[in-house]
Amino acid sequence: MVEKKVIVKLETGLQARPAAKFVQEANRFSSEVHLEKGNKRVNAKSIMGVMSLAIGTNEEVTLQAEGADEEQAVDTLVSMMESVE
Repeated sequence: MVEKKVIVKLETGLQARPAAKFVQEANRFSSEVHLEKGNKRVNAKSIMGVMSLAIGTNEEVTLQAEGADEEQAVDTLVSMMESVE
């Protein structure tokens, strides 16, 4: 399992359109991917789960992936969250 803490730099946080893009990207990987904020952990491949975290700009989240392509999944998804769109 690969785990990384990330500060979300997206201008609107991980809300609406960025959340949809994030979930779409997460679904490209075969690994199980989870996103954690505070004490809540959700499936990163679920738009409802990601939206329920209400992740804003400059908030810290933990991304976890487990599976064959876990390294690539974490690297790709972290770079999405750290980019300033």
